[in-house]
Amino acid sequence: MTGAPDAALDAFLGLVAAKGYADVALRDVAAGAGLGLAELYRRYPDKAALVAGFLARIDAEVMAGTPSASDPEETVRDRLFDVLMRRFDALRPHRAAVQAIRRAGLRDPLLALSLGPAVRRSMAAMLEAAGVPSDGIAGAMRQSGLLVLYQSVSQVFERDETTDSSKTMAALDSRLKGAERWVQFVDKYTKKPRANTAEPTPDEASA
Repeated sequence: MTGAPDAALDAFLGLVAAKGYADVALRDVAAGAGLGLAELYRRYPDKAALVAGFLARIDAEVMAGTPSASDPEETVRDRLFDVLMRRFDALRPHRAAVQAIRRAGLRDPLLALSLGPAVRRSMAAMLEAAGVPSDGIAGAMRQSGLLVLYQSVSQVFERDETTDSSKTMAALDSRLKGAERWVQFVDKYTKKPRANTAEPTPDEASA
């Protein structure tokens, strides 16, 4: 089954772009990838699993372009801008399929719910690629904030016909500037207070 996962994802994306999400069946994907249905099912038991596989592939592409060491001169906003623009660049060849999947999610709450964990993993991966912690309560809040930002910019990306993605970049830069204030708010109320290690005064000790 060498190369089959990528072949299945490529077939799925092509079919969704051409026919829409709802009109694509696993049998169609298997035929397009040159696989038996049972062979496809072992890897991707439903279309939501195919979407999750696609998101994981995009995550890996973004991670592959992430420097091993961050530039100390870069701000968190700089790093998030770079990471998310690399994500949009990776998505551009599949934009028609992405649009179809998003429209399907808006019409089908169960689909949106089933894709939730994969989408949150993607947001966590983008935070980690930018050197921002994604675990714990603060990390979950950052994931949620980044998801709102990402969905907002995605709507611009889907309509951006410029050759240099200038509209997407402008939207992302604007949203990230606003998000800085949100991140500062999260950090303010989730960071643990520093322990007071000062020795008590004689009066305090005897109180």
